[in-house]
Amino acid sequence: MKATGIVRRIDELGRVVIPKEIRRTLRIREGDPLELFTDRDELMLKKYSPIASIERFSEASVKSLNEQSGYLALICDTDGVLGAAGAGRKAFPGKTVSEALTEVMRARRSYLANRAEGGDVIPVTQEGGEDVTAQVIVPIVSGGDCLGAVVLLSREEGAEMDASAVKLARLTADIIANQFV
Repeated sequence: MKATGIVRRIDELGRVVIPKEIRRTLRIREGDPLELFTDRDELMLKKYSPIASIERFSEASVKSLNEQSGYLALICDTDGVLGAAGAGRKAFPGKTVSEALTEVMRARRSYLANRAEGGDVIPVTQEGGEDVTAQVIVPIVSGGDCLGAVVLLSREEGAEMDASAVKLARLTADIIANQFV
């Protein structure tokens, strides 16, 4: 854990203000759920990710999605890539999602882009540089809340994903979302 040097007082209702710069750095927005952890005299706040709580299920889902589609498959929560399966998978887990992917998740609409057809392929992570030629992004929505996204990627030159890839990603997103109903 890294000390920030910032000290805050608890108010009469037990509230503590998290400074704006820390919220921005950790991508914590108003209404985001935080999980509390204690260890002796320490208190730790962590941004809560429901999908991370079903990690084993997500790992199995992303592996199945890769096997069925033949594409690099990812499962993300609203902050980062949780799991990946397929060629090039090692470059993704633990990386922060891009603003463009965050916008797709906020819109709660599927996104399909094929560079061969002039589509606008967006970066999946903040680091970018993924050399993707086609992609499908399907938000995982449960109870009206976006929990993350299922992503299929191709790096093959001239690759074109079609409606069947979207349906497969949507099915996976629906199965994951139903774990929270």
